[in-house]
Amino acid sequence: MNKRLLSLYSVSHFWVDLSCALLLFRTLLGSPDLVLCLLVYNFCAFALQMPFGLLADRLDRNGAVAAAGCILTALAYLSPVPVLTAVTAGVGNALFHTGGGREVLRGGETAGPVGVFAAPGGLGLFLGTLWGKGDALGLWLGPFCLAVLAAAILWTCYWQSGTSRRSGSASPDLDAPAGYGPLALLFLASALQSWVGMAPLPWAAGSWALALAAALFAGKTAGGFLARRLGPRRMAAWVLLPAAGLYLASRLPLPGILAAPLFHATVPLVLWAAGRCLPGAKGFAWGLMKFGLFLGYLPSALGWHSPVPEPWGCAVAALVLLVLLWPAVGKKVVRC
Repeated sequence: MNKRLLSLYSVSHFWVDLSCALLLFRTLLGSPDLVLCLLVYNFCAFALQMPFGLLADRLDRNGAVAAAGCILTALAYLSPVPVLTAVTAGVGNALFHTGGGREVLRGGETAGPVGVFAAPGGLGLFLGTLWGKGDALGLWLGPFCLAVLAAAILWTCYWQSGTSRRSGSASPDLDAPAGYGPLALLFLASALQSWVGMAPLPWAAGSWALALAAALFAGKTAGGFLARRLGPRRMAAWVLLPAAGLYLASRLPLPGILAAPLFHATVPLVLWAAGRCLPGAKGFAWGLMKFGLFLGYLPSALGWHSPVPEPWGCAVAALVLLVLLWPAVGKKVVRC
């Protein structure tokens, strides 16, 4: 994939997620509609990526879809109604992720670009939440930067490289099984990743929370490249087995900060392998995995108690994730 375009999409991902978190927490914090709006936002932002993925596969205009998401997210800042704000920001977020996600799946030979694209989102959410809960200074930066990024995406895609129209998938250099059986396992894996990601960590506040966000960013970024270097199965085993052991001591900050990025290093692998399962419908494959993320978020949002917040629950989840990934990804090792 074009490195300039990948960098642009990655920066845009960071800013779209930051802007959504900033907007929601700045406008809704203390509102009685906060829980409802967050649920509506997450439904629109994640679940809608599946139908949007089908639309993107038909249109084959990744840059236009991603730019439309940036603009719609910027327009959410103008909404005076909390629920409408959540819907508009969520739909904009979904459109951007669909266009950008389909681009990296079609334009990358390996899982590496997927990790580079996926990692900035979590960091953006973390910083946007802090900003939204703090003072309101610089709130205008959200829509302004989104408009600039939308123009940059369109310029880069259409007037310079034209890659948003035809991303042109190169011959992959990692094996991954194709078909609906592996895709179903990856869907369950995506939901499990989200479920564990919602587990509260008692020490994750202040500087420890910032350290965790940075570690997750590093883990997701490195995950795709590790899969290329070690082979998908070996990489999954090498990160998930230590993660399971470290999660047992995750009530302490250092083991938790090591366990979480190891566990979530498999995120780009899941997304990339899903695209390999449906080579002719990568937008839908991307959206399906994001729908799995929404299902993993639901128990926490609805207040359903589960054993996952307990250290032993996270450890078991890491082992279950390995069992799901083993038959769903390939085993070829590619030396750099």
